[in-house]
Amino acid sequence: SHSSKSGVAHFAAEDEDSCIEDTRYLLSFLPQNNLEIPPRVQPTDDPLRQDPELDTVVPDSANKPYDMREVIRRVVDDGEFFEVHEHYARNIVCGYARLNGYAVGVVGNQPSQLAGVLDIDSSCKAGRFVRTCDAFNVPLLTFCDVPGFLPGTSQEWGGIIRHGAKLLYAYTEATVPKITIITRKAYGGAYDVMASKHMLADFNFAWPTAEVAVMGPEGAVNIIYRRDLESSPTPDARRRKLINDYKAHFANPYVAAERGYIDDVIVPHETRPKVITALETLQTKREPGPKRKHGNIPL
Repeated sequence: SHSSKSGVAHFAAEDEDSCIEDTRYLLSFLPQNNLEIPPRVQPTDDPLRQDPELDTVVPDSANKPYDMREVIRRVVDDGEFFEVHEHYARNIVCGYARLNGYAVGVVGNQPSQLAGVLDIDSSCKAGRFVRTCDAFNVPLLTFCDVPGFLPGTSQEWGGIIRHGAKLLYAYTEATVPKITIITRKAYGGAYDVMASKHMLADFNFAWPTAEVAVMGPEGAVNIIYRRDLESSPTPDARRRKLINDYKAHFANPYVAAERGYIDDVIVPHETRPKVITALETLQTKREPGPKRKHGNIPL
C-alpha cells in the first residue's frame, strides 16, 4: 500500500472516524500559519520526571537491537507519540509529541530495523518530516543511533549520496530549535547528517553508551591495523586489545565532548528534564533568513 511501500500516504486509518480523529490530533501540533508558534497545551506530566528504565534500555552489546520508540515514549509527555509514516522506511522513526506541553517533532534511528542505517527511503522520509516541522515552527528532537549509510550497488546507483544529502540539507536549513540525543552509535557521515553539532544543532547530549567515531571498533581495527594483525603471532588476542584501545580512545562520548561536539554527557534517566530545559532555553531562538527565493535542496 502507499502507506508502507511508496511512502505517498503518511497515515493509514481503519475507518473514516479514526481518520478524522487522527487528522484533528495532527492539527493540534501545528499552528495556523508559519508566522505563529505551535499551540502549547497544559502539561499533565512532571517536567522533572526521571525514568530509571532508560538506564538499561540500550543493550550491553553494541550489536543488539532495541526499540527507539520505547526511548521516545519514556521521554515525552505522558508517553504519547504520534508517528508519521509508521509503516514506511521503518529504519527511521518520525512523529509528533509534546515536552512540558510544547509541540516537538521527533526523529530517531530505529536499531530494530536494518540496525538503524540510513538508506534512500529513510533519508527522504526524515528529510521531508524535518522540513515540515521547520515550515510550521515545530522544534526538532533527534535521537541518534546510526551505524552508517546502507552499503550496496542498489543504493549507490539509486543515488544514496543525493538522497542522503536531502536530510543533511533539511537539518542544516531548519531554523527551529534543534536538540539531539546520541544514545549509542554515531558513526561517520551518517552521524553528521543526524542533527550533529557540525550541522548547526543547538544542543547535543550523549548517553555514556554513545560511540562517536568514524566507524565501529571492529571495522576500524581490521583496516587500520591490518598489517599489525597479519604479523602478530596471536592475532585474536591482539585484535581484542586493539579494539579495547580504540573504544577507550575514540568510541566514547568523552573525547567528542572535550572537542566541543557534545554539550554534555548525561545519564539516560535525566534525559527528559535536560531536554525540556534546553527546549525552554531555545524558545526565544530567532534566525532571520537570507533574502532569497529558496534554497537549492538536492532533489
